[in-house]
Amino acid sequence: MKKILILLSTFALPFNVSAAPYEIQHLEPLSWWVGMKHPELQLMVHGENIAELTPQIDYAGVKLVNIERTDNKNYLFINLLVAADAKPGSMEILFNRDGKRVTKASYKLEARRSGSAQRPSFSAKDVVYLITPDRFANGNPDNDSQPGMLDKVDRSNPVSRHGGDIKGIQQQLDYIADMGFTMIWPTPLLENNQPEYSYHGYALTDYYRIDSRFGSNQEYKNFVAAANKKGMGVIQDIVLNHIGSSHWWMRDLPAADWLNYQDKAVMTNNQHTTIQDIHVAPEDKKRFADGWFVESMPDLNQRNPLVARYLLQNSIWWIEYANLSGVREDTYAYTDAAFLSTWTHYLTAEYPNLNIVGEEMNGNPHIVSYWQKGVKNRDGYESGLPALMDFPVVDILSPVFTSDETSGQGLIKLYEMIASDFVYADPMNLMVFPDNHDLSRIYSRLNENLDLLKSVMLFTATTRGIPQYYYGTEILAKSPIIRDDGLRRSDMPGGWKGDKVNAFTGKGLTARQADAQQYLKTLLNWRKGNSAITSGKLQHYIPQDGVYVYFRYDDAKSVMVVINKNATDTELDLTRFQDRIKSKTQGRDIIAGQTVDLNAPLKLKAMTSRVIDL
Repeated sequence: MKKILILLSTFALPFNVSAAPYEIQHLEPLSWWVGMKHPELQLMVHGENIAELTPQIDYAGVKLVNIERTDNKNYLFINLLVAADAKPGSMEILFNRDGKRVTKASYKLEARRSGSAQRPSFSAKDVVYLITPDRFANGNPDNDSQPGMLDKVDRSNPVSRHGGDIKGIQQQLDYIADMGFTMIWPTPLLENNQPEYSYHGYALTDYYRIDSRFGSNQEYKNFVAAANKKGMGVIQDIVLNHIGSSHWWMRDLPAADWLNYQDKAVMTNNQHTTIQDIHVAPEDKKRFADGWFVESMPDLNQRNPLVARYLLQNSIWWIEYANLSGVREDTYAYTDAAFLSTWTHYLTAEYPNLNIVGEEMNGNPHIVSYWQKGVKNRDGYESGLPALMDFPVVDILSPVFTSDETSGQGLIKLYEMIASDFVYADPMNLMVFPDNHDLSRIYSRLNENLDLLKSVMLFTATTRGIPQYYYGTEILAKSPIIRDDGLRRSDMPGGWKGDKVNAFTGKGLTARQADAQQYLKTLLNWRKGNSAITSGKLQHYIPQDGVYVYFRYDDAKSVMVVINKNATDTELDLTRFQDRIKSKTQGRDIIAGQTVDLNAPLKLKAMTSRVIDL
């Protein structure tokens, strides 16, 4: 426990620990705000035998409603109401025993930013850049090794820490903005003090602390502000389902039911169908949602109201503290469904414009659509989740583009999957992407075919929904096809001092890499402000002869997209598409920068797709 106190004092937490027999080791949330829509606030206080004490608060506008205790005497939960007219300031919390003060803590109530509740969020108008921070850029080598952090830096080991950090991302904001990205999604930056495999960020060991090898809470806040100044928002990757086995809770669990399968770890069956299956065995359904991924990721029990409140407040805290533009929620379907509905509705009530994208990693659109807000489910369940990651489309991209164009194969599969959009309440709020941190690199899955990669990039940018690209895709990052997470999350060239190749400046890139990078840059910067793409409708035509044509359009603009897989030069008769071309006689090829005659057959170079602004 002494070790914990030392670590906490290093990070200037916003409460003071008095020199008393009852030492407060954790008080969370770290701070709060006045003027929130929801006045309720629950403080978790952790310290040896702290439950023996009775808290007392005398602060205008703050009412102590009650306190809750569990079977662990080292925890006390204080329920408060913070009135709308409460003033920002430092609130003193006194802890008494037998009528005598034993210890005290100072707790900060802050003023909200102007317009915080109505903050804008991400949507189909944006393009998201997904970054694994440890593998992107090492802006501060001095933070690579930190006292008390278990997993050490070793760039020669694909599953060890490599040293990328928040400062590294911030140093490359100009590159990210120039490429045309408007949102940045880093995989989790919170502390993962695990003995090994800690770099990815999904085994949290502290919900309120940025991992010191990435930087500090203040550095994260500064990074978000710097991104905002360049016209970009930041999406935080939140993990509600599980923690890391080295989380400080695991040394002193707050309650006997804090975890699922707390007495003995039981692994999930990973069977996503159990949630909607009308024939499911109850034990199979429970095993899916309550089971652990692996023994290093204990599964949280959100049916415990104290767990639920802790997680809900933590999400609110980071949005407010760091001024976030959205949330990506990890392993969405694995979390308790009733809690998820409470969580999404609570967040969107506090922030009406907030977009939240959930990860339901399944290729069946019926499984995925179940979770989207507005879908009428057979069981009456309403998740309230605005957006979902479009794994049904993503999962078929490489097979579609690498298979022969035969009956039932190739582009027809992509057409049919897009045609399944009727199962969603809002297809424009699906996040579509070529690859991410959990998938092998798209360039490798396309057999390193640059023309096909360009077609996939083009489709991602122009189909309905929110496009997301994984760092390195723009410079032809590769990985094994079989699962190898460490190699999928390879270092971005130029992110480390001494790198011979620099993706950010272009130094050392091959001609093919530079070509791919420029292609995406041209595409994304054209996409900005094009209402036909960012908010317009989609009309597509059944693929024929290796070509899939669709239009994005609104009252003001129209764009024709031609996805072409033909291995030889060919021509496309445009007569079939006159309903959408209408009376227009010319268009402009966005990539080539050339005028296109719409009264003549469209010339298509081998394996080259085209986007034509009408």
